[in-house]
Amino acid sequence: MAVISDHCPEIEVTLVDIDESKIAAWNDSDLMNLPIYEPGLKEVVKRNRNRNLFFSTNISKAISEAEIIFISVNTPTKVSGLGAGYASDLKWVESSARQVAKYAKGHTIIVEKSTVPVKTAELIKEILMNSENNSDFENKSFSVLSSPEFLAEGTAIIDLENPDRVLIGGEDYRAINILKEIYIKWIPEEKILLTNIWSSELSKLIANAFLAQRLSSINSITALCESTGADIDEVVKAIGHDTRIGKKFLSPSPGFGGSCFKKDILNLVYLCRHYGLDSTANYWEQVLIINHWQKKRISHLVVEKLFGTVTGKKILLLGFAFKANTNDTRESPAIEISKNLIENGAQININDPKVNNKQIEQELSIKEFEENPISHGRWNFEKDIYKSAKNADAIIIITEWQEYRELNWQKLSNLMRKPAWIFDTRKIISKDNLIELGINFWQVGTPDI
Repeated sequence: MAVISDHCPEIEVTLVDIDESKIAAWNDSDLMNLPIYEPGLKEVVKRNRNRNLFFSTNISKAISEAEIIFISVNTPTKVSGLGAGYASDLKWVESSARQVAKYAKGHTIIVEKSTVPVKTAELIKEILMNSENNSDFENKSFSVLSSPEFLAEGTAIIDLENPDRVLIGGEDYRAINILKEIYIKWIPEEKILLTNIWSSELSKLIANAFLAQRLSSINSITALCESTGADIDEVVKAIGHDTRIGKKFLSPSPGFGGSCFKKDILNLVYLCRHYGLDSTANYWEQVLIINHWQKKRISHLVVEKLFGTVTGKKILLLGFAFKANTNDTRESPAIEISKNLIENGAQININDPKVNNKQIEQELSIKEFEENPISHGRWNFEKDIYKSAKNADAIIIITEWQEYRELNWQKLSNLMRKPAWIFDTRKIISKDNLIELGINFWQVGTPDI
């Protein structure tokens, strides 16, 4: 919405939410504590806020005045009921649609921006046309479009400014063209793809599934490289030069995280099973199994290298966000790796440039400094990396923050208790530098030296 306001000064954009604290943060004068960390976002908001970009909790007013409404709410995996563990929970989409039905005036275009399972547009249409909250029905009409986002966290502003493509799915050509005229203000027309609404909804799921598949595929090869003497970087370079494959999403890692990949693959598995396509469902579920295996493999390897036990040992974990340049911790590999190590008795110091201790506490479901009653493992947040490294038995690099690439690794290794280990799950330190440290180290996808 911020980028639309930036490129379309003649359009008034209002973002509404029921969470008053979030709206207050967006409206805060110094923009120091925005709910989302995204490079370049603060500057775009600052440039347009109170000019044609507004943030409000007055949902009824905003809906009644809107000609186009983007539904951009969470669609998490259901935790109970039919489809629990796989299907998307559409309660927030349904709630939003009911509010639109109640407060909209005249003709309103509804745009699905959230990642939704195929056929969600039918649900929205049915609510809009039949809701008991749809007062003054005779004077209202609706068009429903699908225009999923294809953003990567950490590069979202860049992705919006210069997208690979923009997708608009729908049946009402007038509504499609109205939305297209907004995008075309800064996006070349050849990048705007028009489809039917079902193809648009499904394309988002499939795009995420294919990207996640590549990550699980390359991570499945890391263990093979470590065992055979191959180097994952050299393998990636060799296969990435194949134009049929390409080099994107082939970086070895501790596993993929974020709000989309796991949720969307689970939804795809649910859809396949719903239509009796069990073999297809099993195929895509294997992507998640490999991702879970990679996280468990790394935590088990840490225990193994530290003489088979981490009880009472001090471990510095660098990075808790699921990737660099975001404060999003949802499904981060750091969650499972931290829990596994705490359950084995480790004393973990956690550092992240953009994630705070409250977020970590929420993700781990363990309070800071609280001991595990059985293993006596615990965690705490630490801003000072060098202080945390003093007498540490191991450092684990989880997130590929630029700050970690620039650390004085010689100084860190000197502070650690010997024999000490560095576990580089992102390959951010050069192999030559690691050898010079004179310390035990492990890099994902690299044979032991």
